Formats: sequence, structure tokens, C-alpha cells
Amino acid sequence: MLDQRIIQRIREIQGKLESDGELRPQAQLDVYYNLFRSRFGPDVLKHLDGEALLMTMFNLRDKGSMAYWLEFKNDDEFPAIFGSIAGGNALKWGIYLRRESVRWYKGTPRDQIQIEDEEAIEIARKYRGQLIGGAKALGRMRGKSSDSDYKDLQEEMNAVAPEVGNLGWGHKYFHLLFPDLLDDYHNPDYQRFHLIRLLQEPLKGDGRFLNGGRFVAIAKELDLPMNHLTRILSTQCSSPYSYWRIGTAAGDASEDRFGIMCEGSFVAVGWDEIQKDLSDISCDNESKEKLRKTIAEHFASRTPQSVGTDTKELFTFVAGMKEGDVVVAMKGATVQGIGRVTGPYFYDETSPYFRHRRPVSWDSLDSWEMEPFEGLRTTLYQLRKYPKNLISVESRMIEAPSSTLDHSISGVITGLPGICGKIQSILKRKSQVILYGPPGTGKSHWSEQAALRIAALHNCGKNLEDLSQTERHSITESDEPFVRLCTFHPAYGYEDFIEGYRPDAIGGAVGFKLKDGIFKKMCRDAKENPSKLYILIIDEINRGDIPRIMGELMTVLEKNKRGKSILLPVSGTSLIVPENVYVIGTMNTADRSIALLDTALRRRFGFLEIMPDLSIFGDISLKSIPIKAWLKTLNERIVEVVGHNARNLQIGHSYFMEQGKPIVEFAKFAKIIQEDVIPLLEEYCYENYESLEKILGKGLVDAGSMRIRHELFDDQRWNELAEALLAPVPDIVTSGSAVSASDEMEADVEPAASDDSE
Repeated sequence: MLDQRIIQRIREIQGKLESDGELRPQAQLDVYYNLFRSRFGPDVLKHLDGEALLMTMFNLRDKGSMAYWLEFKNDDEFPAIFGSIAGGNALKWGIYLRRESVRWYKGTPRDQIQIEDEEAIEIARKYRGQLIGGAKALGRMRGKSSDSDYKDLQEEMNAVAPEVGNLGWGHKYFHLLFPDLLDDYHNPDYQRFHLIRLLQEPLKGDGRFLNGGRFVAIAKELDLPMNHLTRILSTQCSSPYSYWRIGTAAGDASEDRFGIMCEGSFVAVGWDEIQKDLSDISCDNESKEKLRKTIAEHFASRTPQSVGTDTKELFTFVAGMKEGDVVVAMKGATVQGIGRVTGPYFYDETSPYFRHRRPVSWDSLDSWEMEPFEGLRTTLYQLRKYPKNLISVESRMIEAPSSTLDHSISGVITGLPGICGKIQSILKRKSQVILYGPPGTGKSHWSEQAALRIAALHNCGKNLEDLSQTERHSITESDEPFVRLCTFHPAYGYEDFIEGYRPDAIGGAVGFKLKDGIFKKMCRDAKENPSKLYILIIDEINRGDIPRIMGELMTVLEKNKRGKSILLPVSGTSLIVPENVYVIGTMNTADRSIALLDTALRRRFGFLEIMPDLSIFGDISLKSIPIKAWLKTLNERIVEVVGHNARNLQIGHSYFMEQGKPIVEFAKFAKIIQEDVIPLLEEYCYENYESLEKILGKGLVDAGSMRIRHELFDDQRWNELAEALLAPVPDIVTSGSAVSASDEMEADVEPAASDDSE
């Protein structure tokens, strides 16, 4: 039986998805399932042979193939709502057809083996046999639902479908045939993760079919189609996170530093002898070796084994933990608090101890004993050995006692996820942040979203979506709103920001009157309402003459100087910047690098880089152009061709979005390329058409005639336009996903899906 808190949470999400039309009726789902069976079911496959079987099963270049339907198809006929297997490389299918050679390959990314068509056909026959055998095994599961039944099923699948049954695409195939018997999480890690979040202990053992019965039972208890259940669970939490034990004892373990961590909304580790910021450590072997040498230098008396252990733990804390991961603060076996990581590692040089930190939003401050205990004598340890411990953690996170949490400006503010959480973390640490990055990456959007959400949480104690009309009005539209906006530009000055004499009608004539600027007004309002939080957004902060605009404000803007008074030379009055004032700036690095900013300004602001986020495009494909992969390769060519500062000149994802969602019409895509992207690239290349040709390709740029082939943007020639855009990178048609950094280190394999994805 499910916990009532879980059921309530599921019903709330179900209601929202239903009102938004996001859950397909069972009758419509049955249409999709029947359509897939009619094209690729066992009865269809067993009547195919030879090249017809091979191409029907595995030709990813054919939109009518089984492989294409399983991985990429997403339209009205068959939408992508049955669990993703996207990512990785094409060898996850067992064999793949290489585009340039029109030859079949098998093996691994590092060891690809070219095979003849006859061998490829034999592999297709073998896999076809396993699909048929697996379908028969599942057919015998009708009326069976116990844990022992699904253990038997896993053993039988291991016997009759030893290869395809252990692959993500194989599990998806069987799910589409038997959606009432199997979940559509095609990765065991996702299955176990969602069961733990449901406070259900997964069965011990390996395999993609082992825990299917648990999801069947839950769907039955909730009277939900399997597709609705997994859609609701994924909406609630789209991907797994890790659970980390953080030791809070210091020195000889007699002193406990959890109170400091709780008050400051962070978790920290020791190694204070390393008195430097480790933010340059990235998640790669080179950085790990660099850290190992640093630890060995500072702790010369330790054994190589001890240095190795220290390196692993500190490296994981700095570069391995992810935003959204759960931290469990513990002293010995006693849990003191549970929270979520809200931002990247930072180094607090002002603290006398525990300087290496990660920002955290605390969800629960309950004290309890973990049993069975794991992670003895470690500072950082990933909890995963005992699912019962993770269930205990999740249970306490569902409904944390509000009385234990302090929501004051200096204490704990409920953490936000994603980029908003990173902004929130920096603001809590520095009180001001600048979002910087290439054009079109959503800097203005995220600054506004973060400001509104932080103001809603602090001033109203609610999520932004839950605010009443009156509460929303108080945040942005009242005479003295909590969130305010200004834009710096060459004509913007001190008198606009702090104070100055401005034209005014005096006695029927035009005169000058001393007026407060936007920031001085906000500081005054914040001082009068110390329990409220005020946030100023400065858009395009680098376009103004910052030292002239801010003047003596630079002295008291710094966090540790908040509350101090400074005399303003124009009015002769004092200015105090209260602690309850935050500043968020945005900066387009295509115009100016942060390295060129005033040093004093850089010291007072935290910085957050916002780069193109290609993941939002998923597997969207327009006229055979996978947007995610195409934009990735376009930015790679920009960096290669433009050279100096080109990383800051990439094309942001926002160019290809509309109303917060990726565009799905080729007409709009073509307009964006013609009216936004090409003019921007012409500016980057100073109208050097040879460089433009290297970036956009010969099909779109005629370097000899120094012109763009704008005639291709006529709607009658869109097929030619698509071909021209794909010409520089023909291989990306094979996959709707961009190749990851790890894939690029592999041998030359066409990108496709990974069996480790959801």
C-alpha cells in the first residue's frame, strides 16, 4: 500500500496534467500500441527475412524502421510518450549502418568491426528470435503479479532473450507489446529510483523486468494506466539524483559543526589546510590527479592509500556532486538534517574552518538514527547499499515539519531547483550576482524567474505559481514592488541610479529638482520593511559606465559592509544598503568579456555563466534536421572558425524557442536562421564570406560571389534549404541527440541511444 502523502502528491500532479491535456485517454493509447504491433509485432517480424528483415529492424535512416520508431518517431501518428532510449551511440542496437560507407558494423565504440550483409542478416535473425521468445514469455504472465512471478520472468528473459532483454530498446519493444505488464522506464536505475521515491523497496537482483510487477501493482492501486503513472512520476522528478552522507564532526569528532551549516544553508568538508579555492577542478582525470598532488603536498605524513581516499572524497565533493542531489548531514550514525544541493562548490575564505562548501536548502532537521548504518569513518559517502536508508530519507523529505525551518533572510530560504537555485545560492552568499554568457541563452529570462520566485518564497512563503493576484501585484506591480527592473546604457547615469537633479515643472516653469534614483528608493523601502526582501534586476549591466553610475555605492554594496552609512555628495544625506536588498545583473559576453569589468565590481559580485542548453530540444527534428545536434555542431564550427573569444559568441537556445517552448515548425526555424542567425554570424565574421562558408556550408553561402543564398528560404525550396543546412554535418541525421563529450573520445560512431538512459 502506498503512503497517503504519496497518493496525495500523485493525485495533485494527475489533476494538473489532466487539466493541461497532457495525459492521453486509454482508448488513444491503445491505438498507438496496436499500431506498433501491426507494424513490428512478433507475427510481423517472423514473416520477414533477409534484407527486408534487416532493414525493417535496424535501418535508422529509414523513418519506417522499427529502430527509428523506438528511438526517434514523435508525431501525431506515434508520439514519443513511451519512455526515452535516446543518447549514446548507434552500436547499442548491436549493429548499425554507417552512412558514408553504407556498410554494417558491430562491436564497441572503440573496436568497431565491419561486417558483410550476410552476417548482419544473421544478427537480425538472432535478435528477431529473442524478441519472439520474450513476447511468448510475457504472454504467459497474464494473471500473474507477485514478486516471485516477476523473478521467474526475469530468469526466463535471461534465457530466451539474453541480449535484447538486457537492452533499453528491447525493454521498450516488450513494453509496447505488453503495456499492462511492464513499466516504461527502460533503465533499471530509473526503476529503482522511482520505487524508492514511492517508499517501496526494490527487489534485489539485476534485470529490467525484475521490478515490473511493483509498477503494475502501484498502477492498479491508483487505477491508472501505466503510461499515466510513469508520466506523473517523471513530471514530479525527471531523472535520478544521488544521496550523500556528509560528516559534520570536526577534529577529534568531539565537536559538531552542523549548527553552523544549518544556519548558513550549506554543507562543508574539512581539509582546511588546503587554503585555496578549488573551483577550477572539473570532473576529469587530469583535475583529479592535480588534486591528489595538492593533497599529498599538504598532508605529507599520510600514506598513499589515505591520500587516495582523501582525493576521492574531496574530488567528489567539488566536482562530482550534482545540483539537486540529496545530502544527509550525520554525526556518526545520527542523522541531523536532510537537504538538497542548490549550487556549485564555493570556497569561503572568511571562515576559520570548513571553507570548502556547497550551498544547500534544508528540507528536514529531524534527528534520527540510521539503521543499518553505512559510511563509517568517512567525510563524504554515497548512500546506496541499503535501499531502506534511502526510503527513510525520502519519507522525511515528503513533509518536513515547517516549524523546524527558518525562512529569515539570514537563515534558510526554501531552495529553488535548476538555474534559479544557483542564482539563489550566489545571492545568499554575495547579495549580488551577474549572469553572463553568449546571446540567446536566457539570461534575462532566468534573472526575472529567479527574482520573482525568490521574492515569492521569502515575502509570501509560497511558490510563485501559488500566489494570489494580490500577492503577485505586490511583487511586481505595486507602487513599491519587491522586484524592480532597470537597464544600463551609455546615457544612464548616477542621477538615474542613486540621486541627482532632474528637470521638473516648478511654478509653471521648468526647473531642476533633486530626485532619488531607482536604487536609492529601493534601499529606503527595504530599510522601512526589514522583514521583506527587495530585488533589483539590472539588465545589460555591462553597457553602462558602471563606476560612474554606482559612484560611492561600491563601498557599501559588498555583503560584509551592508548596514554601514555613506555620505552622498549631491544631497548630503546618508545611504545605507540594507541586508534585505539583492541585485541581479545580466551581461552579454558577445559585447564584452567579464575580464574587462572593473576589478572592484568583480570582487563584489558573484558570477554565473549561462551557456546554450541544448537538452531542451530533446529529439525534435524538423525536415530531418535534429535541432539539438545541428545547433551543437553549428556552435562548434563558430568556435573553430571565429577563434578569439568565440566561446562567448555561440548561438543560444532561446533563438529557437517561442513562449518558453522549442519551435516545432520548419517555417519558423527557417525565419530564425535567415533573420537572426545569419546576420549575427555576418557580424561575427565581419562579412568575411570564406569564414561564413566554413560555418554555414557551401550550400548556403557562396563565398566566390560574396552572398548568402537567400532564395533557399522561399517556402517552395525548403527541402533544398534543409539539405544545405545538413551538408556540413550529414551524420547528425542518424541521431536526434548531440554527441556527448564522452562520446567524442570514443571511436567514430554515429550517435544514437544509450542503454543507460531513461
